[in-house]
Amino acid sequence: MARVRTADRTLAIFETFETACRPMVLTELAARAQVPVSSCHGLVRTLLERGYLYSLGRRKDIYPTRRLLDVAQTIVHHDPLLERIGPVLQALRDNVRETVILGKRQGDLVLYLEVIPGLHTVRYAANTGEFKPLHSSAIGKALLGALSTEALADWLRTHPLPVITPRTLVDPTRLHADLARSRARGYYMTDGENVSDVAALAVSLLVHGEVLGFAIAGPTHRMNAQIDENAAHLLDAQRAIAKIFER
Repeated sequence: MARVRTADRTLAIFETFETACRPMVLTELAARAQVPVSSCHGLVRTLLERGYLYSLGRRKDIYPTRRLLDVAQTIVHHDPLLERIGPVLQALRDNVRETVILGKRQGDLVLYLEVIPGLHTVRYAANTGEFKPLHSSAIGKALLGALSTEALADWLRTHPLPVITPRTLVDPTRLHADLARSRARGYYMTDGENVSDVAALAVSLLVHGEVLGFAIAGPTHRMNAQIDENAAHLLDAQRAIAKIFER
């Protein structure tokens, strides 16, 4: 699917403010967002008129208002998926104290739909809206493992498996064997394959005809010391969510 340039540039403006965390004049904003000044001027003017940005001082520094936050919070509050399974994911996080992530396949990547940060000071940090590879992430493995035998074989035959970390499984035969073992035990795992020193356990679930995945992720030393306990909580949550959608 082709990107729409105006939408892409508008999002780039907000992401630039996220990175800079301070007001900027138009020329700096355009340069940092990599948007032509003329195009940036038109977008900024529209966002000012719609109340998403405001300007301040003689330099006309620009910064976002709370409007985007308010709109986003209203949207998230009424998310029909998270409204139903959010409490289960929250309880899972409270039980394991590690970061819990919900994701779905988008093209040949995993899109994070929800991230509930762990309760430890040192924890795996991720953001909603991030994309991760299918072959090196725990959720990605769970989604691949949910494919039919024929579909998985076809995917492995036609897709490269790039190195993400030194521990990434880049041989299709090894990855296929790993997925088979994981399917047999009921959950999927990565150990430093997507992010060095981070391990994760994941399962998949069918929601309204679409396969989603959710995972527990944390520092390798802590996750590896509690694999059985964390896996038990993960599978309990999988069963709880399945019951929600049986009703």
